[in-house]
Amino acid sequence: MHAFNIALNKHKVYIVSTMRTPAVSHFKLSARSFLTRLSTSFLAIFIGLAVTSPSAPARPDNTTDPHGLAPILAYISTGWDTLTRSMYECSTVVDPKFAATSVMYLPADFREPAALTALQNQCKFEVKHLPTAIHRPGEIDADSLNPPGLLYLENKYVVPGGRFNEMYGWDSYFIIRGLVRDGRIDLARGMVENFFFEIEHYGNVLNANRSYYLSRSQPPFLTSMILSVYDSQKAAGHEDKKWLARAYAFAVTDHDMWTQEPHLAGSTTLSRYFDRGNGPSPESVKDETGHYRDVAAFFLRHPELDDHDLVRKDSGKTEPQTFGAQYSVRVCDSGHDASPKVAQAPGEHADCETAEEIALSADFYKGDRSMRESGYDISFRFGPYGAQTQNYAPVCLNSLLYKTEKDLQQMSETLGKSDDAHKWARLADERKANIDKYLWNEKAGMFFDYDFIKQQQSTYAYVTVFYPLWAGLATPGQAKAVMKNVSIFEKPGGLVMSPYETGGQWDFPYAWAPNQLLSNEGMRRYGFNEDADRVSYKFLSTVAENFRRDGTIREKYNAVTRSSETAVTAGYHVNIVGFGWTNAAFLNLLRDLPRPMADKLAKEQDAAPPIAARAASPSQN
Repeated sequence: MHAFNIALNKHKVYIVSTMRTPAVSHFKLSARSFLTRLSTSFLAIFIGLAVTSPSAPARPDNTTDPHGLAPILAYISTGWDTLTRSMYECSTVVDPKFAATSVMYLPADFREPAALTALQNQCKFEVKHLPTAIHRPGEIDADSLNPPGLLYLENKYVVPGGRFNEMYGWDSYFIIRGLVRDGRIDLARGMVENFFFEIEHYGNVLNANRSYYLSRSQPPFLTSMILSVYDSQKAAGHEDKKWLARAYAFAVTDHDMWTQEPHLAGSTTLSRYFDRGNGPSPESVKDETGHYRDVAAFFLRHPELDDHDLVRKDSGKTEPQTFGAQYSVRVCDSGHDASPKVAQAPGEHADCETAEEIALSADFYKGDRSMRESGYDISFRFGPYGAQTQNYAPVCLNSLLYKTEKDLQQMSETLGKSDDAHKWARLADERKANIDKYLWNEKAGMFFDYDFIKQQQSTYAYVTVFYPLWAGLATPGQAKAVMKNVSIFEKPGGLVMSPYETGGQWDFPYAWAPNQLLSNEGMRRYGFNEDADRVSYKFLSTVAENFRRDGTIREKYNAVTRSSETAVTAGYHVNIVGFGWTNAAFLNLLRDLPRPMADKLAKEQDAAPPIAARAASPSQN
């Protein structure tokens, strides 16, 4: 583990406080280069301010165990209904992250359903049409929609967890995997149909169906969702090629969005994450109290890591455009004790003087928003707080696009589109060649993200190194080399996101279900079954052990302590109950576990004390 620690100096206390939030302000840009390790600081800053799955060996179904695992499997089975939302239920329309009157937006060219009209009086919300029809991403300024609101979808969908009422872009792939495993194919298909609706009426697959997400998508799992549903229907004797043909057209549109500007990673021909919006991310402002202030304080404390992210006022000069809050930096005498008490009332400190005014740059906010499109918010993987996300060709995104191209090849062949099949095969081969060129590091035996602005590979070890195995693009030699590095990530509770403790929830020491599932299926795809069994057992037993304690399944787990306790300081701090993709990962990892290990897991539950009284249900926060 590498901890990002900061040494405190006892002589001066710098206080950063929010001043005002203008639409546009003028400051001088401070440029510094990003370093891979944090250096020791001599300042104390107190702030008065948070597919189908790849093939695996056929094994007996372990998810029908009648005893030890029955309670957790029942929780998962009933949880799908608890987490299901509909546009025709009052509880769905409300966005708990905003206090304004609830609004539901319909596409500009979409007739309001009669049932929705009747529901308005009952639920006390407003229905509005978007001001213009959307045919492609970026045709509408999401920030112009005030108040923000829910975007209409035709079918029911499953949300990630208790506080969410939206259908999310990449969460839904894992949820669909769980629904299919539990035999809920119709609900899974309805969710895929909702993504078709998003592409047709909102321009692309959205981060989630909220108006403030119209500026970005999330990792491209659409073809994996389509094939998961199609193959399940086919296995049940209901192959629907007509539906597949319709799905294929939407999948092509989704692929094209990722392979055109502004999603191109420079001259690499690879792709990047990129949010079309500007300024602070609306959900962060409402949901991550003090987050941007903390970021400003971090860059002030670590100028060597400030890569055009902090903007300083310089009177008499024309400064770059900025968005968001401005902060006042105050210098205070603290005597021999840099007490936090000083920071609790900065305006009343008799020995303080305002030193300067600062803000976060427009480029920082672009990186912050793009990081949220990646789904990995917040990690230091793309620079501190993800500030340079838009400058990277990521391993995860390009692995997913390779798989998308291979899936489209498979769909073309099924539909008899031979010319299309050849095209997709060629595009996949070209992407693989460029992944090898820019993202593979032979010496380290790892895949790394590539900074196409600085034209250099990152050295930030990240669990997405297993994506190329899951997608099937790694060579056997590359897979073997990656597996030699499993110890970097493997901990008592599964695979951690990275070996770096940054305070971000997508870094050390946290284990997240989607990456457990993808990593384990990638290992199995290349024949590393013993490793996959060992690592998946650690995660499964962690989830089960915590379920015995409080009767819930959570969004993420601490892989070191094997608990659901978290100490996130970068991002939102709550460990949500539910939880859609953890439920799904549990079912699928358990299904692939050898029967003797599944029996061992069940016996551990039998031998444990009775489950504690449940203080929370999947619908609670």
